[in-house]
Amino acid sequence: MTRLLGRLVAGVPLGWGRVALAVLLAALASASSVALLGVSGWLLSRAAEHPPVMYLTAAAVLVRAFGIGRGVFRYTERLVGHELALQLQSALRLETYGRLARTTLLGRRRGDLLARVVADVDAVLDVVVRVALPFASGVFVLLGTTLVLGAFAWPVALAVLATALVAGVAAPWLAARLSATADAAAVPARGALADVVHEIGRTAPDLVAHGRDADALARLADADARLVAADARAAWTRGLATALQVLAAGASVVAALLLGADAVRAGTLERPMLAVLVLMPLALHEVFADFTRAAQTWTRASASLARVRDLLDAPTVGAGDVATGEPVAAPRLAVRGLAIGWPGAAPLASGLDLEVAPGQRVALVGPSGVGKTTLAATVLGLIPPVAGTVTVEGRIGYLAQDAHVFTTTVAENVRIGAKDASAEQVADALARARLGVDPGRLVGELGTDLSGGEQRRLALARLLVREAQVLVLDEPSEHLDPETATALLDDIWASAGDRPVLVITHDPAVVARCDRVVTLGPAPAR
Repeated sequence: MTRLLGRLVAGVPLGWGRVALAVLLAALASASSVALLGVSGWLLSRAAEHPPVMYLTAAAVLVRAFGIGRGVFRYTERLVGHELALQLQSALRLETYGRLARTTLLGRRRGDLLARVVADVDAVLDVVVRVALPFASGVFVLLGTTLVLGAFAWPVALAVLATALVAGVAAPWLAARLSATADAAAVPARGALADVVHEIGRTAPDLVAHGRDADALARLADADARLVAADARAAWTRGLATALQVLAAGASVVAALLLGADAVRAGTLERPMLAVLVLMPLALHEVFADFTRAAQTWTRASASLARVRDLLDAPTVGAGDVATGEPVAAPRLAVRGLAIGWPGAAPLASGLDLEVAPGQRVALVGPSGVGKTTLAATVLGLIPPVAGTVTVEGRIGYLAQDAHVFTTTVAENVRIGAKDASAEQVADALARARLGVDPGRLVGELGTDLSGGEQRRLALARLLVREAQVLVLDEPSEHLDPETATALLDDIWASAGDRPVLVITHDPAVVARCDRVVTLGPAPAR
């Protein structure tokens, strides 16, 4: 993870300089808090002796300076640190999206994948703001405070250093060790919960209709219980470590009081300095208050960024996007000696020969699981062929079975097919798809304000706006009533013109409208 963070910091303008500046400002803010309490203690103790006012002027000025400086330094540290962290977060998220755009991650659960690219990427913010800056600045404050105390009473300085190591090092380390398993489990548990929530949100009506809603809610409760258990274990451990820190702080104050009192009686320490020796350790231990949470945050952030790194290290599989191609006079699609399969799995089919010439409509049929969609993914360039060749002449377009409808306007959904499409081109694509809706109309969450037929026509408009010359249609009549499916196919056939069309389907009505049928897997019984 450190290499990932180092690479991200190096990629940000003045990245390491900003890190150094943020650490310096955080250290100055914490040092100001420690110095403020120490100088205030001296000022009150010295004032009790009723000296001339001029003897107190310098201390009074320092109290004001440290009081103002603490706020100013903390505010500027937040500005610098958060700006750096947000830039690193943006860089990591863009890199993650870039990797996803160049690969096909088969089997990745959508809810879990969403958790990775959102919540897990956000962990880089926690690493910078809640882990790196507090720990790095705390080291400088501890060393500085120890040196200052040592200049007046070195036994006190050694006692404070010992208790500080317990509160700032041992307690956070113990908390991280005791909750490491729970903290590491909380991150995938969060992904599992997101996956169950996503599944229920998308399939709630079907679950209720088939009487499986209770099972789904049980899975949701189980996923939530695992996450709650991990959080509870982390909270219990954090409470234990915090108690240890409080004891260490108390021991520091008591030790400073006893050792400082001995120094006063021995005449080696002025009486007003006793308040300084007692109050500065108390302020120093306040710096360590969040170290336990920071240590646990580090454990969780490490697990989160490891999941992000899995995405970044995923092998590039195919183009990761529909190939654009160049317009040609006679578009066609041909495969020769093709063997298909997803990377890491056994081939699903081999020795495939297929050609779709201009104006042809070819149906690709076969039992579920024989590789029809895999063939389409191979033709589209999403995964490489295991063997053989794929030839696509012309710009290829794909009408997915489950084309995603984004929660925005109709026009913006159409522009998924061609991001630079003008308003006129969008309107033309909608007209050709026979989707008579206002381009500025909102489609609702996941297209809920559109009927099933309208959603399919919206996906068709995306295909038409990109002026695809080779069309691959995946189950175009799926989930549509016969009348709606027939009307949609009429419009697709009319819009296709002399374009070659490959149709993946189980629908006999669609097969009957095609010129040729290609069967994958065992031949159907007669």
